[in-house]
Amino acid sequence: MTQARPIPQSPSPAIPAKRWAYVIPVAAIMYMLAYLDRNNVSVILPYMHGDLELSNADKGLVGGIFFVGYVFLQIPAAILAQRWSARKTVVILMVAWGLAASLSGLVQTKSQFYAARFVLGFFEGGVWPAVLILLASWFPLRERARAHALWMACLPLSSVFMAPLSGWMLDHASWRWVLVLQGVPPLVWAVVWWFAVADRPAQARWISRAEADHVERSIAADEAAKPPAGSGSYLDAVRQKSVLVLIGVYFFWITGFYGFNLWLPSVIKELTHNGSSTEVGLLTAIPFTLALGVMIANAAWSDRTGKRRQAVAVPLVVGIVALLLGQAVDGALPRMLLLCVTAAAVYAPYGPFWAIPGQLLRFEVVAVAMGLINALGNLGGFAGPYLVGWLTDATGSRVTGFAVLSGFLAVAVALVTLGLRTGTRPVRRLPEQAAEGA
Repeated sequence: MTQARPIPQSPSPAIPAKRWAYVIPVAAIMYMLAYLDRNNVSVILPYMHGDLELSNADKGLVGGIFFVGYVFLQIPAAILAQRWSARKTVVILMVAWGLAASLSGLVQTKSQFYAARFVLGFFEGGVWPAVLILLASWFPLRERARAHALWMACLPLSSVFMAPLSGWMLDHASWRWVLVLQGVPPLVWAVVWWFAVADRPAQARWISRAEADHVERSIAADEAAKPPAGSGSYLDAVRQKSVLVLIGVYFFWITGFYGFNLWLPSVIKELTHNGSSTEVGLLTAIPFTLALGVMIANAAWSDRTGKRRQAVAVPLVVGIVALLLGQAVDGALPRMLLLCVTAAAVYAPYGPFWAIPGQLLRFEVVAVAMGLINALGNLGGFAGPYLVGWLTDATGSRVTGFAVLSGFLAVAVALVTLGLRTGTRPVRRLPEQAAEGA
C-alpha cells in the first residue's frame, strides 16, 4: 500500500484527544445494551423450566434466529450512516430495538418467541455498521484498531456486568419480566446518544479546532493513500477478493464465537451441578473479564505493529486448542480455566479484524463492504448455536458440537492467513503522531 506523505502539523507537541473520552464511551454503552439483548437469552434458557417446551435444538434456534433478522438492515443502515447520518440512524434503531426487546418477554408460544427474536435482530442489525462508519470519521487508520477494540469492549463488558444482573433478576422475577425490563435502558440511552454524539468532528461542540483539523487531515491522508476501488461503485468494492475473504473469515469465526457464547452459561451450570442463576451469572462473567483485557491488548499490539492478520489468526488458534482440550479434561477447575482461555481467544480479534476493511477500501465504498461482511458473516451467529443444540440432542453430549465449532474456527484461520497476503501493511506513524496522547 502506498504510504501517506507527512502532513504539516501545528507546533504543539501533542494533539488533544477528547474524542477518546467522548465518542468511545457513549458508543460502547449503547452497544453494551444492544449486546445484552442477544446475550441475556443464554442466561435465561437454562432456567425456563419447561416454559414454551423448548428442546436443545429449539434453544439453539432461539439464539440463532436473531442473526437471520440481523442480516437485513446491514447494508441499508451502512449506506444511510454514510450518506445521511450515523447519529440519526442509530437513535432510530435504538428506540425500535428497545421496544422489540421488551415485547419479547410477552410471548406465549415457541413460534412467537422465534418471531420476537427475529424482529429484535432485524432492528439491531443496522447498528454495528453505522457505528463503524461513525468511528471512521473520528479516528485515523493508525488508531482504528484501538478505537474499535475500546468500543467493542462493550461485548465482553456486557457479559461481565449483565450476566450476573440477569442471573440475579432471575432469582427475583420470571424470565418474562427480565426480558421486559431489560428492554427499557436502550430507550433511556437514546436520549444521551442524541445529545452527546456528532457525525464528524466539525459538528461537535466539545472538540477543539486543533483536534478537529488534525483528525480531518489525517483521515484525508489515509484516503489518499488507498488504492482506487475501480469506478468507485459499491459493486466494484464487493467484487474485490479481500472483501470476499473477509466475509468468509467473519462467517467461520462468528459461527464458533456465538456457538460458544450461547452455550457457555449452560456448561457452567453443569460445572456447578445446577447452581443458582445468580451463581451461574457471576461465574459466567469471569471468562469475559479476561476476554476484555486480552481484546484491548491485542488491538494495541496490532496498531503498534500493523500485523492485522496475525492479530486475528493467532488468538483463534489458541481458541481452537482450548475448546478441544475443554472437552477432553475432567474437573470443574481445569474446564473453567479452558473456558476462560477460549473466551479471551474468540474475542481478541475484534479490533484488528475491523481495522482491515478501512485499510483496504476507500471511505466511499467501505460502508457497503463492512455492511456486507457483517451481514453475511453474522449468519454464523445462526449456524453456531443451532449446530451445538442440534448435535447435543442427536448425540446426548456437547462434545461433538464444540468439536465442529473448532473446525469452523480453523477455516477462519486458514482464510485470514492464506487469503489476505497483501494490502494489510501498517500505516507509518509520523513523529508528531507518535507524540499523541491517545
